[in-house]
Amino acid sequence: MMANGITAQNEERSLQTGEETRAPEKFLRPAVNIIEDESELLLTADLPGALKDNIEIHVDQGILTINAPVSVQTTGRPLYREFEWAPYYRQFQIPEVIDQGQMKAEFRNGLLTLHLPKREAAKPRRVEISVAS
Repeated sequence: MMANGITAQNEERSLQTGEETRAPEKFLRPAVNIIEDESELLLTADLPGALKDNIEIHVDQGILTINAPVSVQTTGRPLYREFEWAPYYRQFQIPEVIDQGQMKAEFRNGLLTLHLPKREAAKPRRVEISVAS
């Protein structure tokens, strides 16, 4: 059986630190897709291992923050690991056209979906042309 030498290479691969002045804790940056249509921005974030009740979503001064602690207990001694369990943390600056009061979130099968609707004034609209008499 091989020694744990391969594991040592992978331990720091996907972990990132938060701001050094705020938190020495390590975080994982979840993969995110953002899609825009006429009425909203749709943000999906991959959060495997997170629990719905532990996910925190905040908007403060135009910054959207997603924070999801993860705690997975395993038995036995790890022989090889390619990923670490750590809290998920991601921030985005959202545009002023987003109606923060109408934001909605869904979480199913490890996938967080945020609906960020645009304000009515920001939605495209067609202007009808009338015939002058």
